[in-house]
Amino acid sequence: MPRFLERAKSVVNEIKIMYHEDDLQRRSRQTIGLLANDALSHLGTWNPFPKDITNKDTVWLLDNTAHRGADNQWQAEFVAAVFDQNSGVEVSSVVANVAEKLKIGKGDAQEATIRERLMPFVQEILPARVVEADFAQKTQLKLGPGGRNAISSDVKTLPSFKGGDIVLTKAEVPQGANGILDMKTVYAEPEGWGVISDIDDTIKITQTSDPIGILRSTFVSDATPITGMPELYTYIQTLITTSSPFFYLSASPYNLYYFLRNFREKFYPQGTMILRDASWMNLSGLLSNLTLGTKEYKVDRMIKINSWLPQRKMICIGDSTQSDPEAYGTIFHKFPGWVHLILIRKVTDIAAIGIEEKNEPERFEKAFEGVPKNVWHIFESPEECYKILNDVTGAAGILN
Repeated sequence: MPRFLERAKSVVNEIKIMYHEDDLQRRSRQTIGLLANDALSHLGTWNPFPKDITNKDTVWLLDNTAHRGADNQWQAEFVAAVFDQNSGVEVSSVVANVAEKLKIGKGDAQEATIRERLMPFVQEILPARVVEADFAQKTQLKLGPGGRNAISSDVKTLPSFKGGDIVLTKAEVPQGANGILDMKTVYAEPEGWGVISDIDDTIKITQTSDPIGILRSTFVSDATPITGMPELYTYIQTLITTSSPFFYLSASPYNLYYFLRNFREKFYPQGTMILRDASWMNLSGLLSNLTLGTKEYKVDRMIKINSWLPQRKMICIGDSTQSDPEAYGTIFHKFPGWVHLILIRKVTDIAAIGIEEKNEPERFEKAFEGVPKNVWHIFESPEECYKILNDVTGAAGILN
């Protein structure tokens, strides 16, 4: 096992995050009724006994991108998640354990931040919920019922808007229900440019020197952008037109959507954030999710993006800490002519986490074997990317 993962496993064991999952598993066996609900939750949208949202539920609607389907009609995948806002309230011991590990004193103001960010990991998920929503104040949508992870995914046909339009959807819930009750849909025509971007260590500082650093950056620290990247992304949006879609693809679990969405809204262009859906209520999986199986996961999600917008010319941006080079190299060959530019940020403090080989030239040569040299570029400073972007897009641009 790599040193980083050994250290991550040690940290997780010490703060004993798994207590809540084990407790839920015990409680789920108490009655036949709960077992029946558990069995039905496997059916997802085919569940014959869907349930309405109550005033005690938390609902999340996730931003998305509309595209034209085979019949030229607008459509989009709508993702929603539902969980119990009144569960997970007894998290004091978990908060205290995390705070102790991060050397935060009892009663410190940062404990409130830890509690807020931990809640989506310990709240009870609610499968089979159906969310009623109002799209653009003209179309009623029924989302769900959700599956075992309480996440629903529905492809809906939408009314016509112009490419680049951003349209609001609002969840129609009883008074008292909370969460992310509105979402934005970006309309993207079939042709033009598009951007696929990693999040962690590409646009946001995440994987610092060790797992303790990851815990701190995730549960305590303000989300901090990589220096120069917000300005670069604003420039890209100007360069390829404001109607070009952005996709933010991360190996982080959906539990962090609220946290990451707020970060994206503050620093980066509107876009669809695509996160893993397999780690609800399992904080112990966070560190491994950031490092394991990321290539396969990202390739799979990019295949989906390609199915939406196969004629777009994509700019892929990532970093050297995980498998972005390998994932982007794979997708370049899988869909010839789709990826026009790959930019990989070389993370210069990578030696501190024991994976120095990630920055070796041989690694990049292997990842991009068969990819033309003018398509992929390794950079340390965002300033290096301006001229590259101008050359690839054929724009005059204003270089920083």
